[in-house]
Amino acid sequence: MSRARHHYSAEAEAGVNKQINMELHAMYTYLSLAYFFERDDVDLKGFAKFFRDSAKEELEHAEKFMKFQTERGGRIVLQDIKKPERDEWGSGLEAMEAALVLEKTVNQALLDLHTISDNHNDFHMSEFIEREYLDEQVKSIRRLAGYITNLKRVGPGHGEYHFNRETLEE
Repeated sequence: MSRARHHYSAEAEAGVNKQINMELHAMYTYLSLAYFFERDDVDLKGFAKFFRDSAKEELEHAEKFMKFQTERGGRIVLQDIKKPERDEWGSGLEAMEAALVLEKTVNQALLDLHTISDNHNDFHMSEFIEREYLDEQVKSIRRLAGYITNLKRVGPGHGEYHFNRETLEE
């Protein structure tokens, strides 16, 4: 057992490992989305960049949890990363809707992990989750919801192309 471990429950340690896997799954999904939009038969570079940036952010989240785990004296136990729900993502609207579902799932997992830390009076872990993740998740969910609203407003085809250029390629 680590000499650094203090007031860090086995349930919290397992929850952090589960969250690491969740963040890596989100990264994997965003990479799939990014390179779907890079394809020559889709070719929406703004969508590709948005999802590539999202993948990088999810990797950073996983790495922050890995650093947290080792700082607290826990052990990182990596699991197989679940593949994305699909390989073909359809339209930009469908992709943003899938991303919104993913972000809400990640947010719920973070809230569940926060509950574990609260149940064990692990104030350090609760503060870490609040400081590093919760506000960012709410903003991300809101941004995706706005993108979906605007994609519905402009419609498929030419409208989606302009959304790609005017909103995502900025």
